[in-house]
Order: sequence, then C-alpha cells, then structure tokens
Amino acid sequence: MKSLKLRVTLAQLNPTIGDFEGNVRKAFEAIDFAEENESDIVVFPELFITGYPPEDLVLRTSFLKANLNALEKVVEYTTGKNVTVIIGFIDTADDAYNSAAVIKNGLVIAKYYKQLLPNYSVFDEQRYFKAGDKGLVLTFGSVKVGVNICEDIWSPIGPVSEEVFGGKAQVIVNLSASPYFSGKPQLRREYLTKKAYDHHCAIVYVNTVGGQDELVFDGGSLVVDPAGNIFAQGKAFEEDIFTVDIDVEESLRSVLHDPRRREFEHRIDKSRIVNVEIGSLRKKTKKIAETKFERELENEEELFEALKLALKDYVHKNGFKKVILGLSGGIDSALVATIAKESLGAENVRVLLMPSQFSSESSVTDAIKLSENLGIRYDIVPITKVFESYLNVLERVFEGKPFDITEENLQARIRGNYLMAMSNKFNYLVLTTGNKSEIATGYSTLYGDSAGGFALIKDLYKIDVYRICRWYNKKHGEVIPENILTKAPSAELRPNQKDQDTLPPYEILDEILKLYIEEEYSIEEVVEKGFDRKTVEYVARLVKINEYKRRQMPIGPKLTKRGFGKDRRMPITNKFFE
Repeated sequence: MKSLKLRVTLAQLNPTIGDFEGNVRKAFEAIDFAEENESDIVVFPELFITGYPPEDLVLRTSFLKANLNALEKVVEYTTGKNVTVIIGFIDTADDAYNSAAVIKNGLVIAKYYKQLLPNYSVFDEQRYFKAGDKGLVLTFGSVKVGVNICEDIWSPIGPVSEEVFGGKAQVIVNLSASPYFSGKPQLRREYLTKKAYDHHCAIVYVNTVGGQDELVFDGGSLVVDPAGNIFAQGKAFEEDIFTVDIDVEESLRSVLHDPRRREFEHRIDKSRIVNVEIGSLRKKTKKIAETKFERELENEEELFEALKLALKDYVHKNGFKKVILGLSGGIDSALVATIAKESLGAENVRVLLMPSQFSSESSVTDAIKLSENLGIRYDIVPITKVFESYLNVLERVFEGKPFDITEENLQARIRGNYLMAMSNKFNYLVLTTGNKSEIATGYSTLYGDSAGGFALIKDLYKIDVYRICRWYNKKHGEVIPENILTKAPSAELRPNQKDQDTLPPYEILDEILKLYIEEEYSIEEVVEKGFDRKTVEYVARLVKINEYKRRQMPIGPKLTKRGFGKDRRMPITNKFFE
C-alpha cells in the first residue's frame, strides 16, 4: 500500500475576546505559514474568531454579526490558496452554535457544530449554545479526517467513535479551548494517547493559549499516532505554529480490521455523519521536520508559567502597562513580585513597603533586598502615624475595648488605601497577594488585603507558594532571600504574631483544604483520612463562614480543579455544615 501523508499545520494562538481585527490578523499569518509549508490543512483552536469563552457576549446580536463578518474576511483571504482552513467561530443558522468552519479557496464548504456542551466547573455552554447532532468527515483522496470540538473528544463514546467507526476517519482533528489547572497537561496527554490507541486513529489536538480573566489556557497542542505515541507537541504557555506530516497508512489498516467497526456500523445512524469531499492531497516539494517535541515542565515551573501568562495577558489585554503591590517581607508578596517582574519586566513593577510599629526589622530588610535582586522600584511609606491617628480618633467610641482584630484590620485597610491611591494617581493595576489557604479560612482583611484589581495567587495554596519560591531560587540563585523562606509566616499586625496562633500548620491545613474543597469530601471523610476531628471541624467552619469574603476578592487565575472563582459557587446564606 502506498504511504499516505496528510500534512497539517497547528495554529496554537492567543486570541483576545472581541478583538476580531487582531484575531483575523493572526489567522492570516497562520494561513500564510501553512500555505508556505504546503499543508493540506491548517487548524485553529475552538472559537478562535471570537476568543474563548465569550460568555454573555453570545447573547448580543451585534457580537454575533461581528463574528460572522470576521469569518467572512478569513474566507476571502483563502481565495487562490490550496490549504484547507478549519477555524472556530459562532454560527447562527437557527440558533447559536459553537462551530468549526471548513474553508477552501474562498468558500465555506462545511460546518461542524459542537455536540457535547460542557456545563460543569467553569463551563456554562448550555446557557449559550445549541448542541449539534451530526459528525463531519472530510475526504482528501483516500484519507478521511473527522472534525470535532473540545468536549467532543472527551466522551468514551460519542463524536470520535462515530466519526472513526461509522465514518471511517483515520485522523481526528479537534479544535480545543481547554483551561489549565495543575496537572492538566499530563492528564490530557495520557487521555489523548489512550484515545488514539483505542480508536486506531491519529489525533490532531489544537489547544488555545493565553490568559482570559480567571482562566489560563496552556497550549501544549498534540499530534498522536494511531499507536498512541505523541510525535509532535506544541509549546506550553506560548503561541506556537508548526507543521507535521501524518502517515495514515497504519491507521487505515487498523480501522478496516478493527472488529468494533462492524459493531458500531450496526449501532450508528450514518445519516448523522456528514461526508464532504475536499479533493486530493496536495503535492509537496518542501520537507518538514518529522517530529516536534517541546519539553514537559515540572509542576513548579508549570504553575509559575501559568501565573506569568495569566498576569501578562490580564494586564496587556485590559490596557494597563504597570502594576503595584505591597511588599511585606513575607513569602506571598515575594512570589507575586517575582512573577510580576518575570511577566512584565522590572521597569513595569513597583512596590510599596508599608511598615508599622509591629513590622520586624528583618521584614523591611528582606523586602528591600528582594526589590534590589529583582531590579524593581520600591518606596518605603510607613503607616504608623496614620494608624495612630485612627486610634486617637476612635479612642472615645472604642472606650473599654481591648486591642483585637479591629486594630489589625485597620492596618491592612490603611495599606490598601495607599495602594489604591497609587493606582489612581499613576494608573497602576494593584495586585493582591493573598493565597488560597488564607482566603479559604478568612485569614485576610476585606477592603485591605482584598483591595486591588487582580488576585494573582488566590488559587495557590501556601505550601505551593513555598515550593515555587524554592524552585525559582534553585533555578536563578538566591533571588528571594533565604530568610523569607525560613522564618515563621506572620501578618505582623500585633506583637509577636504568627499565622499558627490561629491556624493549623500549613502542611496540615492545606491537606485538609484540598480534600474539603478540591475533592468535596465531607468532614467525616476527611477525618477518616487520619486528621484530627476538632481540627477538621474548625477548618471546615472557617471555610463556611468566610465564603462571603471569598466572593468579594478580585478575580485571579484558576490553578486547581476547584478554582477560587466562578467554578466554586457555594451559597453564603447556608445552614448546611458537614
């Protein structure tokens, strides 16, 4: 049998929601790249024309029309070109559909409508879209290519099985916008290699990349052969356009002899599969690389790169240039400052050191040393006099009341006022520095610690903050002073204060929180894992009563399975406790 080669360009790009001109411009560049490389197909991510997820913009007819106008510009651009373009957009035939357009030489020759609409975690697609009910198989000579979108490939049986076993597709092309969380890239690789092996087909998986509000898309697009081997992988957390040749001979032989094909042929309604003839494969004179492997990141680097990308895109896509944060000499603000410098450049990061009478000398010197190591501008703006003036003004109405959390919160709110004043005066975006462990348990001050525009590490547990800082120092030298890593964590809002005065050690706290929040374990189930009942009940109660505070935090990037954003929707008024 003559070897059959399908040449595919994967356009792993970073669209911006509503930037139709910019997204179309990126599409043109990728089409030119694919045409130059004599590709048969160029594939873009899910809803690339609009950006993902467009959320309630889908309900605006003006947005839908602008999306169709942008698609038409892409269609026109393909006139006279030989490459077939598969690109995500919103179709509005009789409803709104999450769609893929198949474009060739100035014509839309086919459309695919996403069949499985996710409605869990951060996804709410059933609110916006109508589900499709037909598969799509494109024929290039004797090569058949099935087309589907994101969630369609994650079902054990569904569009992929139908297109392979019913439509005889040897290659599956999946347009995706798959949000990142810790460990997701490895999970995705394992799943897609098994999917390719089970279905005896090659898989071309094109994932979007970029930050979008609280979501981060990590890219990492994949090409898997029918034996389940990855032979091309895109960059992580970066745009990447690359071309591969897929040998479909083995896939064709395997599918034709797979007994499941006959079983599925009896079960599948073939009228649900649309077959479209494209033409023959292109003649190719240009040789390309046979494989492409981008290195896989260790977990700490993966999280660091996710945070860098999330911050960079949130800042730039929303028209900011510079950021500011309070640098306390503690571990959390140290990590936020380090990420900001790596993401935006030292010249675009400014920090305020805002010591009070309770701040230790080492905290100030550690913060100064970190600022100098990072090359970022710092200013020391003490809060002691302002805090004392608050106490003087409130002395009469507070008469007879001891120093307590009230005075602690006053200090945090003064600092928040300082930062917001700088934001207003210089148009800086304020970054908050609270981590997930603190926010979950209410160990943060409303309108103080929460004062800001972007909560960069709100979904990062305290123990992970330490892990990432140690990884960074191992890679770059002692940028973050060792004293920051080794001293006992403290808010320094009263004399000799330590976090563990009111919280369990973070090694215990974070494990309880992960079971209770990420895994949705009950109190009893967490106790059965070996944790002290009183400690578990105490932590669970803190999580419950502080939900109202969590809801008022600024948005920040999702890093876990149950991110501290819109994918956790616990009621504030709630008597249930277990």
